[in-house]
Amino acid sequence: MGQSSIRQLREQDVPSLFVIQGNDQGRRFELNDAVTSIGRDRTNTIQLHDTEISRRHAEIRLDGSRYELIDQESSNGCFINNELANRGYLTSGDRVQLGRTLMIFTHAETASEVRDAHRDPLIRQENVPDGSRIIRTVHHSEGSQIFMLPGGEGPETEWFTTARANLQLMYHTALAVSRTLDIDQLLDYIMGLVFDWIDADRGCVMLLDEESMHFTPKARRFRPGRQGADEAIVISRTILDFVLEKREGVLTTNASDDSRWDPAGSIITQGVREAICVPMQGRYGIVGAIYLDTFTAPGDAALQKKRRFNDDHLKLMVAVAHQAALAVEDTNYYSAVVQSERLAAVGQAVAAISHHVKNILQGIRGGSYLVEEGIKGTDVPLIEKGWGIVERNQERISTLVMDMLSYSKEREPDLTAANVNDTVGDVVELMQSRAAEFGVALNYTPLPLEIQLMFDVEGLHRAVLNVLSNAIDACQTVETPKVDVTVSLDEQTHRLNIDVVDNGCGIPPEKIDSIFTAFESSKGNRGTGLGLPVSQKILREHGGDIVVESSPGAGSRFTLYFPAHIAAPSPSPLDRPTQMD
Repeated sequence: MGQSSIRQLREQDVPSLFVIQGNDQGRRFELNDAVTSIGRDRTNTIQLHDTEISRRHAEIRLDGSRYELIDQESSNGCFINNELANRGYLTSGDRVQLGRTLMIFTHAETASEVRDAHRDPLIRQENVPDGSRIIRTVHHSEGSQIFMLPGGEGPETEWFTTARANLQLMYHTALAVSRTLDIDQLLDYIMGLVFDWIDADRGCVMLLDEESMHFTPKARRFRPGRQGADEAIVISRTILDFVLEKREGVLTTNASDDSRWDPAGSIITQGVREAICVPMQGRYGIVGAIYLDTFTAPGDAALQKKRRFNDDHLKLMVAVAHQAALAVEDTNYYSAVVQSERLAAVGQAVAAISHHVKNILQGIRGGSYLVEEGIKGTDVPLIEKGWGIVERNQERISTLVMDMLSYSKEREPDLTAANVNDTVGDVVELMQSRAAEFGVALNYTPLPLEIQLMFDVEGLHRAVLNVLSNAIDACQTVETPKVDVTVSLDEQTHRLNIDVVDNGCGIPPEKIDSIFTAFESSKGNRGTGLGLPVSQKILREHGGDIVVESSPGAGSRFTLYFPAHIAAPSPSPLDRPTQMD
């Protein structure tokens, strides 16, 4: 879901702002007007729920084919790609920050240019001989071997050994970042790589909370057997504030000799001799910090002369932290896209269901009115007519609720031994009265064999009921409507087939793929758009599916199939072992 959603967002033809950080995270605002106002007040074209945004914070104006962001004398200003801007033209991919809300601007023209490259006549793929030959192949797992010393080149120098270790750290960090979206797992793995590379005693990764501006520990490592391994890591707030404000990594030794640090917060009192703290600087800002230290008991500090951390360690830790920050931002962006998609799906579901429930309630209200009028005048036929309307709408709302539960709930089918002829036959018998009401001839051909199969009786009953109900509705407009239901066993594929064939209006080819999409209905107010998706879900839970063959004006064939697992026969009383006294 996530990758297709990202592609859809990138391919939108309408210029837009997509919120990736802030209270409105996951929302996408299209820029359809020549002037788009942005602010906290609800009268704006785009209303952002951010207390640091002014009531009317900014405007985006269409200037020819370009969009210009104009600050409206806001309190906290507008930022384009982290630069304060009173006004400035936007290009696709620009980061727009208002208050604590961070958005990405996307432009249709850029998307068009990217898509046009796929149709470039200068880029073609043809099956023609090119006279070339493959002289070497390399598996992706061999990529790290570029850091190994070639054979026969003599001993490594200290500089080469250090450089190779540095490259290996960056290589494995980049590899880890590309492989996982689990931030906790990723950060713990990166800390393991860092500890294999640098002789630190303790370390942790902290992520920054945008609202409170407090750091939250996410991963912790210590070197077993070292002093201070069991001690709590106490990090100087002075160092964290410096890293956050200056956006610079720091390497500390004796903090009491460094004028930048407050003596009251000196790390030497915590038993820390050396420390590295680097910001996790991403594309859009700082998302956290990585902290490493070496621990020495306060009484032994004078005995430790050799430094374990140096400038190269600091520089590489800045690079590692940047890679980790990009992974955190990508995960947050992915989560925002998923959240946006979920909200859109919920909105669509609520709109569709509310509309259908409203129609059902109107039907119940109309039937209730007839019942009340019949009671007043002691008119039994009117009461029966009204009650019939109420009953039909009660059945509709019951079907809606059951379909909603079946579609939304992940479940394993309750497999029991049963006769499929009985289940399908019960559905056909249940629908006979409805078919007769619309003049539809409903025929049923059961399986010639009387065998017990393993399937979910209630689930299959609902799946067949939904498909058969649609078939009856589809052939109401023809002169001699007919629906045939046939159960058969395919011995070659070992699957059971239930064919529901009607001679109704048929389905256009371009709409066949969408009939199993939730809330897509061709029945107007009479359909919920859940019947076929629920049926397909039930069959897939059985390891089967639904196949559709249809053409406009020639009717449709729905084949419901699933593996035919024959139930083991139950032992008879005579076959059961007898317990001996």
